[in-house]
Amino acid sequence: MPELAEVLAPEQVRLTVRASSKRQLLAEIADAAAAATKLDARTILEALHERERLGPTGVGAGVALPHARLPGLDRLVALFWRLAQPVAFEALDEAPVDLVFVLLVPPDAETAHLKLLAKIARRLRQPATRNRLREVTETDEAWRTLTAPGDHSEAA
Repeated sequence: MPELAEVLAPEQVRLTVRASSKRQLLAEIADAAAAATKLDARTILEALHERERLGPTGVGAGVALPHARLPGLDRLVALFWRLAQPVAFEALDEAPVDLVFVLLVPPDAETAHLKLLAKIARRLRQPATRNRLREVTETDEAWRTLTAPGDHSEAA
């Protein structure tokens, strides 16, 4: 399984993103992902919406983990965005979301996809990690916080 640092490029970390709704946020994510992957933004957006129809990816505590499997993608690709203002995301705890970690997956990367999602979820489940991501002022600080070595399990 690839490490987060191999999947999340520093240039895919953005702080103070402005979005007024989940729909607008997903559209902006699709545009950014299209630029990063050279895939069609509409295809990416449709895949993200399809995944959201299966069940919202807002996992609670202000965190969302939108993800989608994309034909034509040859590698795992991640984006991390911190929103300037939280948006409603149909999260499990009904709290608005301000930390968004996006994972785009090739069709044949099922095992790596699930393991990486679990690793991201464990990392973002930690209050100290979430607080740090909400406080940093530089994208490289956020990238280092997300990609630091270690398991970041709840027992850690």
